[in-house]
Amino acid sequence: MLTRTDLRGSTPTLSQLRRALPRGGTDVNAVLDTVTPVVEAIAEHGATAALDYTEKFDRVRPASVRVPAEVIAEARAGLDPAVVDALEESIRRARIVHAAQRRETTVTQVVPGGTVAEKWIPVRRVGLYVPGGNAVYPSSVIMNVVPAQEAGVGSLVVASPAQADFGGWPHPTILAACSLLGVDEVWAVGGAQGIALLAYGGTDTTGEELDPVDLVTGPGNIYVTAAKRLVRGVVGIDSEAGPTEIAILADDSADPAVVASDLISQAEHDVLAASVLVTDSVALADAVDAAVAEAAAATKHAERVATALTGAQSGIVLVDDIEAGLTVVDAYAAEHLEIQTRDAQAVADRVTSAGAIFVGTYSPVSLGDYSAGSNHVLPTSGSAKYASGLSVQTFLRGVHVIDYDRDALAEIADRVVTLANAEDLPAHGEAVQARFGGAK
Repeated sequence: MLTRTDLRGSTPTLSQLRRALPRGGTDVNAVLDTVTPVVEAIAEHGATAALDYTEKFDRVRPASVRVPAEVIAEARAGLDPAVVDALEESIRRARIVHAAQRRETTVTQVVPGGTVAEKWIPVRRVGLYVPGGNAVYPSSVIMNVVPAQEAGVGSLVVASPAQADFGGWPHPTILAACSLLGVDEVWAVGGAQGIALLAYGGTDTTGEELDPVDLVTGPGNIYVTAAKRLVRGVVGIDSEAGPTEIAILADDSADPAVVASDLISQAEHDVLAASVLVTDSVALADAVDAAVAEAAAATKHAERVATALTGAQSGIVLVDDIEAGLTVVDAYAAEHLEIQTRDAQAVADRVTSAGAIFVGTYSPVSLGDYSAGSNHVLPTSGSAKYASGLSVQTFLRGVHVIDYDRDALAEIADRVVTLANAEDLPAHGEAVQARFGGAK
């Protein structure tokens, strides 16, 4: 079922390797012409335009953008207790991990009388996007909300698509997750119109002001990604997320059924999802192929899974040894990277490019999706080469505070003047000299 790329007996350059590896992705530019008028209309007309587009795209028009408190409370009360328990445990574990990411102010004495401090200030207000589509994602509520709360963000709004099956409000499980996290502001708006409304704000049908945010985070489809690109600069964004992906680096010690199940689980997300196995074992590759064929046919979303696994973005890459495999996975820079080899921890320690690394047989991506404590909003499409996943740092701004006294400035003044003149910016030097009556 899976396409094979055989790199054995070759030493490709990095550029050749990147071209050879399975890679799908989406062309955001292709939908910009569709999304631009949506964003422009909401920038001008606010919530009314957002509701118009919701009615057009989602075939429902909620009574208001903001979900009433009683609707959120009803969703929480009606949630299966087993789901409540699972969500609460995921929240607890996520808080443990993200609380440890908090940063404290540091003060560095550069010279006597001269210090530079770095303090961390939370973003004032953030919009957290939770997609609808093929599945329901209360886990994405947790992954967005917890780091924002642990960073100290004072104002949070969750936006999620209106659902015709639920009276125009977001899915009840999404609303219940918000309630469990103490989030009381939820907007029933998704897609490009949801991102635009978060950026520009407006007036709700109730007359309530929907305040714009300063930062938008969270994954979505290509239209959401295009809208994030268009509003970037008006607000900050976390990333332009592409389709989800998994790479598995495995040797002949790996269990083929386990590897196959992990490839299938990622393909379940989306027909564009990428599932890639990198191995030095032809026997494992053959066994995984057979296991995938059998298990994929029996899974609930068999058609979606089959489309993803047979797409250009998925496949098996054969390498000479695990050393070569490490070169391949670093070049690929997967959103999720599993290491299923002998001495998996030592191999994992050598990886330099991945959104998140899952070590050994008992650390599957599914665990990270829900309850490991880690964050599942991760860089895609190879951006893990330079970007990180969502964390407390996403919601903080590092600000330098410079505090020099007279003697400390006097000691460096001549050099500042020299550099100012070297850059032909003499007024910069004069601004220093003015503090000493025109001369130091």
